[in-house]
Amino acid sequence: MEKSISKLKMLKIWEILVRETDEENPMTSTELISRLEKMGISCDRRTLYKDIDALNENGYEVLCNRSKKNEYYVLDRKFDDAELHILIDAVQAASFVTENKTKELVNKIAGLSGSHRAEILKSNTVAFNTVKSTNEKIYYSVNEIITAIKEKKKIEFYYFDYGVDGKKVYRREKKLYWVNPYATIFSNDCYYLLCYDDKHEKMSHYRIDRMDSVTISQRDIKKRSDLDDFSVKKHKKQVFSMFAGDDERVTFQIDKCLIDGMHDKFGSGIKMKELENGEAEFSVDVQLSPAFIGWCLSFGSKLKVTYPSYVVDKVKEQIEALRQSYEQ
Repeated sequence: MEKSISKLKMLKIWEILVRETDEENPMTSTELISRLEKMGISCDRRTLYKDIDALNENGYEVLCNRSKKNEYYVLDRKFDDAELHILIDAVQAASFVTENKTKELVNKIAGLSGSHRAEILKSNTVAFNTVKSTNEKIYYSVNEIITAIKEKKKIEFYYFDYGVDGKKVYRREKKLYWVNPYATIFSNDCYYLLCYDDKHEKMSHYRIDRMDSVTISQRDIKKRSDLDDFSVKKHKKQVFSMFAGDDERVTFQIDKCLIDGMHDKFGSGIKMKELENGEAEFSVDVQLSPAFIGWCLSFGSKLKVTYPSYVVDKVKEQIEALRQSYEQ
C-alpha cells in the first residue's frame, strides 16, 4: 500500500510541474509540498527530493534552480509557442470548425504550452473573420471516417445541400451513399472525404460538413490494385475545388505576375519557359471539370489555355455563355 502511494505521489508531482511550470515560472519545494497535501498526499522535503531524483532517473526531466527554497520546473514541451500559434491560427481560419469547437480547440492547443503561457498565447492570437459551419456533428463524422479507414470498412451516409430557405435538401431523395473511404483532405477552406465510389467506379469527394448520419458499415472496403500507387498529394494538385474529371495534359501561357501563384497551385517542380513576348509557358496534368474552366477564367487575360485544342474550345464556349448571360 505504501509503495502504491509513493508511485501516486510521483505521478502527481509530475502532473503539477508539467501543467503549471516552465523556465519562467518555477515552483518552490514549499509550494509543491503544499499542493500535494491539499490532495491528501503527505510529503516532506526529504521524500520530495527522492521522488524528483527518481523521476529524473527514469527519463522525466525535472529541472531545479538551487537556492534556500529549491525551485522546480519542467522545460521540455511537445510543441513550442510558435508551433502552437500556427495550429491556433489554422483552427481560427478553418470554416468547417464551428464557433463552439473553435473556442474549445484553441483552449486545448494553448493549454499544451502550460497554464502560465496559455493565456499569453491566446491573447496574441487574432480571431479571423471567418464564416463558421453550424454542423456540430462534423467531429462525430470525422471520427467515424478515420476509424473506418483504419479498420478498412465502407461507410454509409446521407448527403445534403442547402435550399434557398437555409434548410437541408437531401440528395438522392435521402437514399444512403455507400463508399470506400480513402483519406480526408483540407482544400479551398473546406474539409473533404476522398473515397472510391463503386457505382461510378472512380474517386469522388464529399464535403464532410454536408454528410449526415455517417456510420461505419460491416462491409469491407473493395480492394483495388489500380489504387496501390494512388497519390493524394498529386491528386489534390490535379483537381479544382474538389470537382474531379478526366485527366488531361494542359498547356498554359501566363503573365509573369502569376508565376508564384502557379507554383503554389501545382508545386515548385513545374517546368516553365520564357516566351519571346515576355510571358511564360508550362504544361501540367489536370482533371477537366467545370471548376477547372472557371479557375482558368478567374485570371482574365493573364492566363490562356493553348493546348489541347478541345480544351481551348471548352474555355471559349464558357466565355461565350457568360457573355450571352449578361445580354439577356
